[in-house]
Amino acid sequence: MNFDRGSVMNVLGLHKKVKALAFALMLIPAIASAGIFDDEEARKAILDLRAKITALTAKMEARLDDKADKTSVLELNNQNEQLKAEISALRGQIEVLLNDLANLQKRQQDFYVDLDKRIRALEPKKLTVEGREVTIEQSEQRSFDAAMSLYKAGQYANAASAFTGFTINYPESIFASQAQYWMGNSYYAQRDCKNTIMALEKLLKNYPDNPKEPDAMLNIAACQLELKDKKESRKTLSALIAKFPGTEAAQAAKNRLPSTK
Repeated sequence: MNFDRGSVMNVLGLHKKVKALAFALMLIPAIASAGIFDDEEARKAILDLRAKITALTAKMEARLDDKADKTSVLELNNQNEQLKAEISALRGQIEVLLNDLANLQKRQQDFYVDLDKRIRALEPKKLTVEGREVTIEQSEQRSFDAAMSLYKAGQYANAASAFTGFTINYPESIFASQAQYWMGNSYYAQRDCKNTIMALEKLLKNYPDNPKEPDAMLNIAACQLELKDKKESRKTLSALIAKFPGTEAAQAAKNRLPSTK
């Protein structure tokens, strides 16, 4: 226990008084026997001294208890402050852990969302092409769409290469006939008539009854005329009119026939 200087001096003083009284008490019988006091006075003195000793002892113990209580309260306060500091530190650590946990959960959520998107991007999907419901790989769809984007952007040389690559990579694709047609058109847009004719004739041969056949025949005839092959151009236009009468392509073919004479 920790006491201040005044408290320590008070306790020491009490101890001295108690010792002195105890010593005096021990001397009383000898004094009485020497005749200094009579028996009645001796008994009275003894009782007084004992009363004083009891009172002083009680006072000393009370002071000691009081100092002990105060010291205990002080120690409890010190312990309380230490506990508060430790609790505050633990709360800080808890906040850090909660923040880390929240960030981890956010990263995991983002990871699973991204993973789900990647998985979905790899999954085949169903769609209707040219009146048929088919299932295709999404990479196949992206490849065809990329080639079409090049064509629409006017990048005809790149588009022709992209459509050629598509027909090689996906020969059985539902988009294969379309890729072949737009390949021919990409060459046609560049005024590359030889490759136009080759690409579109392959379309007519490999994909009969294709809805793009009338337009393909019209472009073939235009390229044949461009190459000064009027005979073949007239032949192609006549075949178009006979096979697809009443179509816009057939009407255009009729309008172009005179130029093939």
